[in-house]
Amino acid sequence: MAAHTTNYRTTFIEVAEDCPVDHAEEPPAGEKPTIAALHYRLIAEQPYALTSDDVIFTTHALRQGIDPDDIAAREAFFAKGQPCLRSSPLGKRYGWGLDHDAEGRVALVPRESEEYALRAADPAVAHTRAMRSRRA
Repeated sequence: MAAHTTNYRTTFIEVAEDCPVDHAEEPPAGEKPTIAALHYRLIAEQPYALTSDDVIFTTHALRQGIDPDDIAAREAFFAKGQPCLRSSPLGKRYGWGLDHDAEGRVALVPRESEEYALRAADPAVAHTRAMRSRRA
């Protein structure tokens, strides 16, 4: 059975059209970390070290009490399709662009930065947007 993937290569995920913030914000860290807080921590602490699949599965594993290094659990998780980082609250609510390099590794880019403007205008990479929070 073929595994599904959420990885993008040489792609920039721009902030959602209906994102409510002008400047990127760190998601609040609470007693039980939210998906946004986990995504942020995993990517911010290791820019261009993890793929989208790594971030998505590690977030799932941490929230479910599964060992993030459990290969069988990861294979079972990706045996069916999973939402990609376009659905992450980072791009929908908190103002972060997600830059994927040629190997699929991801880094955060704050929407107010010069780096964001450069990546958003770069014709050498594929472009997509984070999903809207509400229907158009």
